Parts: sequence; C-alpha cells; structure tokens
Amino acid sequence: MMSITQTIFAQQTVSMTDLRRNPSEVIEVANHSPVAILNHNKPAAYLISAAAYEDMLEQLEDAALTKTVKARSGGPTVKVKLEDL
Repeated sequence: MMSITQTIFAQQTVSMTDLRRNPSEVIEVANHSPVAILNHNKPAAYLISAAAYEDMLEQLEDAALTKTVKARSGGPTVKVKLEDL
C-alpha cells in the first residue's frame, strides 16, 4: 500500500517554482528556520542556513566521538606522567 502522507520536518515550505522566482527571500527565511522545498507537494530538499549546517556537522562529529569513547571505555589503560606529555 502506498503512503499518501509524508512528514515534513520544517515549519516553512516553498515550492520549487517559488524558490526559482525569489531564492534570496527563501534563503532569508532559512536563516531563521529550515525550509522544506516541495516538488509536486512532496519534500524534495531542505534549505538551512550555513550556521545551522555547521552546527549540525559539529553535533554529528560529537556523536561519533561519544560512540568511540563508549566503545573504548573499560579497555586497557596506560599510565602517563603529566611531565611526559
């Protein structure tokens, strides 16, 4: 059975046509919150600000590091002196 509903992960939406007509306005809106770009009334892409994208990349990196730390916890340790660092 084909789903006729789809979750949109943004409060603002814009059609591809409107994006082509006025991209600077859509980018301005995206500086405040994500914008879903719709193609035939279905999300085709999400537009977010550069700052939001950079924050997202940092969070992904932190999550990957957390996973590595958890995987290595309880493993062998090496004693070192602060002076040796």
